[in-house]
Amino acid sequence: MNLPKNISEKLISKISLLKRRGLRRNFLSAAVFVALLLLLIVVFLPTLWGLSTSFKYEDDVFETITSFFPKRWTLTNYSEVFSNPYTPILRWFFNSVKIVVTYVFLYLLITSLASFGFTRLRFKGRETLFWICLSSMMVPGVINMIPNYAIIYRLNLIDNMFAMILPGLSGVFGVFLLRQFMTGIPREYDEAAKIDGAGKFRIYFHIILPMCVPALVTLAIFSFQGNWNDYIWPLMVTNQPETRTLTAGMSTFIERYAHQYGKLMAGAMASAIPVLLVFLVGQKYFIRGISIGGIKG
Repeated sequence: MNLPKNISEKLISKISLLKRRGLRRNFLSAAVFVALLLLLIVVFLPTLWGLSTSFKYEDDVFETITSFFPKRWTLTNYSEVFSNPYTPILRWFFNSVKIVVTYVFLYLLITSLASFGFTRLRFKGRETLFWICLSSMMVPGVINMIPNYAIIYRLNLIDNMFAMILPGLSGVFGVFLLRQFMTGIPREYDEAAKIDGAGKFRIYFHIILPMCVPALVTLAIFSFQGNWNDYIWPLMVTNQPETRTLTAGMSTFIERYAHQYGKLMAGAMASAIPVLLVFLVGQKYFIRGISIGGIKG
């Protein structure tokens, strides 16, 4: 089939244009893939090195890069760390679990109630109060350490688990995240529940909270990670080593195993694994909560 010359030239130019666009798109995709791969290596290389070091003998720790993985695998670092009475890692672990579970539950309860009030209740100065609370996020947390310590000391909560729970419950980020999410929930659900005779707390527990599960899981992961990885504050409010959390107990590791890097990495990996597991379990809800919250915000 012979096409007119002008039509064939236009067709050829169109095909060449599409080919150039396809090549440009493939080049950009390859560049993004390489950039993400390099970023992944930079982020995870220290973690992989620490995990590898925790299975090495001390003599093999400072080998060349060619022996990144252990030449001789050993579990002695973990066995000594877990069995040493001067580093009660299991006690620290259960302290951390007890504190972080209590903290996450109370934090989700308080922030969800506050968000419900800011989105579902009508009262004078509601928006002004919200923005005043939100402005407190501009204040660095370090500034509040001395006042918080004075309050904890006056309440006689030193070496008490609530010393590591109460100050963090005033965080406004959770209120902001849940408020943005609840704003996107239609009020028709509230009206239908009121017709059925439901009160405000019933609407909160049976209507709003089930719809906020992705945002709640996202906030739970954030709050879990922040409380579990907190190092300076638990160290300030604990004097007895047995009352410390797993992360704060790393100070004892540094003193006890100053130059024994295999044992230090074994303790560090034991502290990091719970956070990774929580993220992997809640990854689906975490991504969903971030995406939905961003769209509705």
